[in-house]
Amino acid sequence: MKLGLLGGTFDPIHLGHLRAAENARQALGLDRVAFVPAGQPPHKGAPASSAIDRYAMVALATAGHDRFWPLDVEISRTGPSYTVDTVLALLAGKEASALHLIVGSDTFVEMTGWREAARLFNLCHVAVVPRPGADPTAAPKPPFAGALGVAAVPGPSLSISASTIRAEVRAGRSVRYLVPEAVASYIEKRGLYS
Repeated sequence: MKLGLLGGTFDPIHLGHLRAAENARQALGLDRVAFVPAGQPPHKGAPASSAIDRYAMVALATAGHDRFWPLDVEISRTGPSYTVDTVLALLAGKEASALHLIVGSDTFVEMTGWREAARLFNLCHVAVVPRPGADPTAAPKPPFAGALGVAAVPGPSLSISASTIRAEVRAGRSVRYLVPEAVASYIEKRGLYS
């Protein structure tokens, strides 16, 4: 199975994440895309909502797509969430014959500073989704020798950020049409980001 892996804090997951995953799924012919909320993101401060709330929102957001799959592997682990550990776990469990790590173009330029970055690029393909405003003709280059491959993912992107969504909620404004309807309802019912 060709598996895409889209990780992140997902605080909250929004339509931009879903569109990026769909672009990668179509462009790369992926059988499934796993959405993996980080338990303890090593490169950011503590998330605004709990790991369980973020996983629940991912599950709600992906429920309507038969090829999207919420995966709790990072929130089930203790300690910081390192992508290389997640990739190794998926490959060891035989969940995928080919693994494609889906990242935004803003994240791609930071990946050389990730834990065991060279090893990560040798374990999986990297699919780079351009962020809004990025040069769509800029082809990403593998930063390490022996990398399995780095590909640009074409398709429309949505200029939405989780920080903007949290700010909208704090200001008492609606986040409908920025997040899936079920996620908007969950945020409201749980009183998240208020």
